[in-house]
Amino acid sequence: MDEHRFKKRTLFLSVYIAFALLPIYWMLNMSLRTNEEILSTFSLWPQHLTLNNYVLIFTDASWYSGYINSLIYVAINTVISVSVALPAAYAFSRYSFLGDKHVFFWLLTNRMTPPAVFLLPFFQLYTTVGLMDTHLAVALSHLLFNVPLAVWILEGFMSGIPREIDETAYIDGYSFPKFFVRIFLPLIKAGVGVTAFFCFMFSWVELLLARTLTSVNAKPIVATMTRTVSASGMDWATLAAAGVLTIVPGAIVIWFVRHYIAKGFAMGRV
Repeated sequence: MDEHRFKKRTLFLSVYIAFALLPIYWMLNMSLRTNEEILSTFSLWPQHLTLNNYVLIFTDASWYSGYINSLIYVAINTVISVSVALPAAYAFSRYSFLGDKHVFFWLLTNRMTPPAVFLLPFFQLYTTVGLMDTHLAVALSHLLFNVPLAVWILEGFMSGIPREIDETAYIDGYSFPKFFVRIFLPLIKAGVGVTAFFCFMFSWVELLLARTLTSVNAKPIVATMTRTVSASGMDWATLAAAGVLTIVPGAIVIWFVRHYIAKGFAMGRV
């Protein structure tokens, strides 16, 4: 009975993994072919292997600068989001104040709102203050969605730390900054890793705000990828290569925080 159940689970897991990896494999397959081969034949692997699509991306400034711009504003957003969310989450987890539950719920409603709702206010505000087409503009706009998520995740991790640790540290003469940095942060490092990952991920894949608030100097890769559409048709091969490369940063981040993500799932906050 147990062996039969094990085989069923193995079969289900194998089918699921194959289904999940199929789009990624097919994109990799297309990136190693030419447009002519993509449009003329259907094959499970490239008939004439080529790396020209990747060479184009790494040698054309308009392509690789898109990745650099995206990494810059994503990194800025992640650092600011985590830095702002840490004290806010600590306040929600340790103190009770008037309207705390309502404020916490209001933060989450910002995460539920479509980015298009805030597009016009951001556009007009940044045009007025001269922030248009800058990395900071995109990073700040993404705070509206990432800070609530960061607060929600970190509050769950902080609530799992006994309050007695705070009281003991104060009795031992620790100031709050010293206690928070030396004692409390190491205890919630899993939560910080999970939070940084999700902030990175949501900022990396966001398209509407990043594309609208930039034009040349801070143009992200998601906007650059639209250049593959022209009067002659779609440049499928280059677009596939660009898609493969957009997966790489996220995969690297997942590799470094994989243990923290597992702890987040175990605590029910991810």
